[in-house]
Amino acid sequence: MSHKLEKKNAEKEAKIEKFRSYLSSMEVDDGKKSLWLEVYENSVEDRENSYVLFYDLKMQVVGNIAHHAVYGPVLAKYLERISKANDQLTKLVEMIDSEMSKEVDADEIFDRIGKKQ
Repeated sequence: MSHKLEKKNAEKEAKIEKFRSYLSSMEVDDGKKSLWLEVYENSVEDRENSYVLFYDLKMQVVGNIAHHAVYGPVLAKYLERISKANDQLTKLVEMIDSEMSKEVDADEIFDRIGKKQ
């Protein structure tokens, strides 16, 4: 199981690094990038942690009616947490998409060009 967790953690870190790289390529306020990265990291972490707990408990419940009756509500809570993390990621994508699709003011572009020289 330890090898499996290490692999999951490496995959999670790769996802976060890919998102960080994506953010760095965007021309958006650094404060927004920082917040978006934090939301992404927290959501991915919440989803992964909830999945590990869900999976571990699920393995104990499968085929055992008594355990299912006792732990079913806890399993449902883990699924809710996973769903909330997914919803956070969806909302993050919507916020980034909204930010990237804003119309750009021509004067703002010229101001930016002038500042870079």
